[in-house]
Amino acid sequence: MIRSSSILIALLLACSGAQLAAAQDAATAADPVEDIVVIARRIEAPIWEVRNGDSTLILVGAVEGLPRDMEWRSEALSAAADRADRVLFPPAKRASFTDVGRLLWRARTVAFLPDGKRTNDYLSPEMNARFLALEPGGGRTNLLLSADNLLERAGYARRSRAAAEVVRASARRRQTPIEPIDVLHGSDVVEMLISTPPEAHQFCLVAAIAAAEAGPESAAARADAWRRRRVQEVLDAPLEKAINLCWPWGAAGPEAQWRARWRQELETALGQNGVTLAVAPLHLLAEPGGALDRLAAQGAEISGPDWKGPPPAEAAP
Repeated sequence: MIRSSSILIALLLACSGAQLAAAQDAATAADPVEDIVVIARRIEAPIWEVRNGDSTLILVGAVEGLPRDMEWRSEALSAAADRADRVLFPPAKRASFTDVGRLLWRARTVAFLPDGKRTNDYLSPEMNARFLALEPGGGRTNLLLSADNLLERAGYARRSRAAAEVVRASARRRQTPIEPIDVLHGSDVVEMLISTPPEAHQFCLVAAIAAAEAGPESAAARADAWRRRRVQEVLDAPLEKAINLCWPWGAAGPEAQWRARWRQELETALGQNGVTLAVAPLHLLAEPGGALDRLAAQGAEISGPDWKGPPPAEAAP
């Protein structure tokens, strides 16, 4: 059964008389789903309400690396999660001491390019010059680690209060059923760093170079666009593009597996009564052919910010 705030409402209205309290309590119980939807709309983030009969799916388009001091009404997201019947969120991350030990043991293999290779063996002369202008001593560093450094220079904030963390904490506190889409183990990260060929990370590094050149000002504009629900501005931001091209979403990552799992879980949620709150990567929801496009094609009712970019320009005759 969907939890609501009817008990609190009844206590507050008792001061105004039992008859008024009973009337308000009945109105709240009549549509408890709407109570959750109204709260969710207060969240300063891209939010979509998807309805299919008696099923309601609230989608929160999440992004990574937001500024630590950014204010975005996370309390509204926590309150919505408190009232939801189910919560879905991105893959959980787990690492063991064994994973750390293995990484330290293979540190040199992981940190540097193999067999005396340098970045100019993987990047065009022009792109390599741009990279070395940003990282003068980085010519021998693993391409993915180089990209990771550049993302921080671009304004990617680690340990920021991400939407998924807010929802996870709230769901655990209220004992709401929570379902991570997958579990990303530390052993998977170590194995990827050891076994993936450097060229698999070329596109990631190129995108990270563009993001670092755009600088923290561009990252701040991306964060502001996210808070104001300007979806296409977020997706077009250099930092967002780089994040979505780098592991785990880029080459050698579990992207295909995660996409399939998100598709399955969202469609399952729309077949269940009640309210499911899902915190999903914004690009997975709003990209062409993404989750929102598929749900719309299946006839679901969707309300929320525009997620479609401008149509491609027609070629001149």
